[in-house]
Amino acid sequence: MSTDILTQHNTAHAEHGHHDAGETKVFGFWIYLMSDCILFASLFATYAVLVNGTAGGPSGKDIFDLKLVLVETFLLLFSSITYGMAMIGMNKGHASSVNRWLMLTFLFGFGFVAIEVYEFHLLISEGFGPDRSAFLSSYFALVGTHGIHVSAGLIWLVVLMIQVSKRGLNPTNKTRLMCLSLFWHFLDVVWICLFTVVYLLGVM
Repeated sequence: MSTDILTQHNTAHAEHGHHDAGETKVFGFWIYLMSDCILFASLFATYAVLVNGTAGGPSGKDIFDLKLVLVETFLLLFSSITYGMAMIGMNKGHASSVNRWLMLTFLFGFGFVAIEVYEFHLLISEGFGPDRSAFLSSYFALVGTHGIHVSAGLIWLVVLMIQVSKRGLNPTNKTRLMCLSLFWHFLDVVWICLFTVVYLLGVM
């Protein structure tokens, strides 16, 4: 009887340890996101200072295709919704449901990055690359940094889908899913700010 009690105690202690470690990792990830906030704030500030430095080249209203950017925006917004559904599946303990929603999130995110790469390629091919003016340098730096973050998130999604398939929804994978959730929704918020400041104000 005492052995059973000891076993239960050790199991409960281990689960509590996993829980504490998970909370610590999520807290640490919040700190990382704060540093990313500083990075994007600096890029936004740089863009605001240099937005009128066109050096005789095009301004935002000359080169921005708002319809294409709206498609990008909806893709990223839908990807946040599908990731939210993945988290609901995680809370219910349905690993297969989590992976299905993560796959949809990946497809929406990949579509977003593909359109952004196409947009950059089109601008550069027309002679409007980052070396054309201070405005374009700051534009490529800001939008490109966000795009790199989304690309990193896509790689993270693939790794997580593999880990969930192999190991299920263990405490470690749940913590990783929560961290990626914070990261993905953070990128969504940054894009909404970017869409407003760069594209909407740029075409006015």
